[in-house]
Amino acid sequence: STASLIVGVAAAAATQNDVLLAGVAGLVAGAMSMAAGEYVSVSSQSDTEQADLARERRELGEKPEAELEELAAIYARRGVDPVVAREVARQLMAKDALTAHARDELGISEITTARPIQAALTSAATFAVGAAMPLLMVLVSPPGVLVAVVSAASLGFLALLGAIGARAGGAHVLRATARVTFWGALAMALTAGIGKIFGTVV
Repeated sequence: STASLIVGVAAAAATQNDVLLAGVAGLVAGAMSMAAGEYVSVSSQSDTEQADLARERRELGEKPEAELEELAAIYARRGVDPVVAREVARQLMAKDALTAHARDELGISEITTARPIQAALTSAATFAVGAAMPLLMVLVSPPGVLVAVVSAASLGFLALLGAIGARAGGAHVLRATARVTFWGALAMALTAGIGKIFGTVV
């Protein structure tokens, strides 16, 4: 998005300083927007987890035997012998009943629990790193070829990220690379067109 913003502003015949300012503003706004969205989303997940844990804690206090049978049934469905499953459930509940039910019934553990602040910071940092590349291109590009340099570098970076993501996920590398590059090129072409049409900083 920052690369598209830079290309759109540059296409409007703005000065290099104007383009750089727009890019920095886009980086800050984008990073904050990503952080805010991630924080709200993960906070909602955290609220749901806390409500589930509160309900589970209440049920453990009111009907511990039923909760024991429920946990044993979970292990039995996973292939554990029913007698062994009940003994495992009994021992785990004797040690920490809420943790056992949170992990195996609700799918909540220390590793998977929602952390809104950590998620927000990670999202903001990831966006900022990606947005820094086109800004660097603005700094090193001659004004006359700024749009071409930023576009080429950004598309190359997108293609690299698409290939890495596809390889990591076991997907078709060429197809994934082509897809992300196409949509990146389309976004930059549209914003460049808007800049040309209006002939002003947008």
